[in-house]
Amino acid sequence: MKKIRILLADDHAVLRAGLRALIDAQPDMRVVAEAGDGAETIRQAQETHPDVAIVDISMPEMSGIDAIERVRRRSPATRVLVLTMHDDAAYARAALAAGASGHIVKDVEAAELLAVIRAIHRGGTVVHLTREGGAVSGALSAPEEPGARAGHDLLSDRERQVLVLVAQGHTNREVADRLSLSVKTVETYRARLSDKLGLRTRAEIFRFALQEGLLAEPEPGTPSASR
Repeated sequence: MKKIRILLADDHAVLRAGLRALIDAQPDMRVVAEAGDGAETIRQAQETHPDVAIVDISMPEMSGIDAIERVRRRSPATRVLVLTMHDDAAYARAALAAGASGHIVKDVEAAELLAVIRAIHRGGTVVHLTREGGAVSGALSAPEEPGARAGHDLLSDRERQVLVLVAQGHTNREVADRLSLSVKTVETYRARLSDKLGLRTRAEIFRFALQEGLLAEPEPGTPSASR
């Protein structure tokens, strides 16, 4: 059996040791390299070309976000999973925009972490956050088949813009300012999203946007001048 080759990048040696023990105990995985800072992460990725790099966001010398971008340039076939203490959608958006395929928090169960590694290796995307009082987990999904109809194809351009901004954490007022709309109009667009896609909460909108690959796009609109 060909094993999933994994790079561990975290500045806490004890955590790396625990992850190595967990991963190396799996019949389909093995750790091929470790790194304790961003610069070493890039060097190890370039030398070993792992299938999956598990990267922390907060590391010495270089942020994990910068390291992700450079790892993807030096080893394009490497899939990156962010394993972090930062339970925040803003960090997840930044990681995905930098080229990561997943973002999960460090208190995740061992079985779920292993499932996420396997899913990302297969080409899936996953996010795990705690938002609005509940766990939000993106589906462990593989890329769409050619010709498949994406859910966001059901939306008008304006509905899509509203969806992306809401998913990125903007309030209805901020969305209205960016798109030069009234708050009432934004609320109407959100109601349409609910009717068309069944998306009612911000968590559901975030998960949908992630699965559809919309969070890596530039934010629509520009902030209006203060009134």
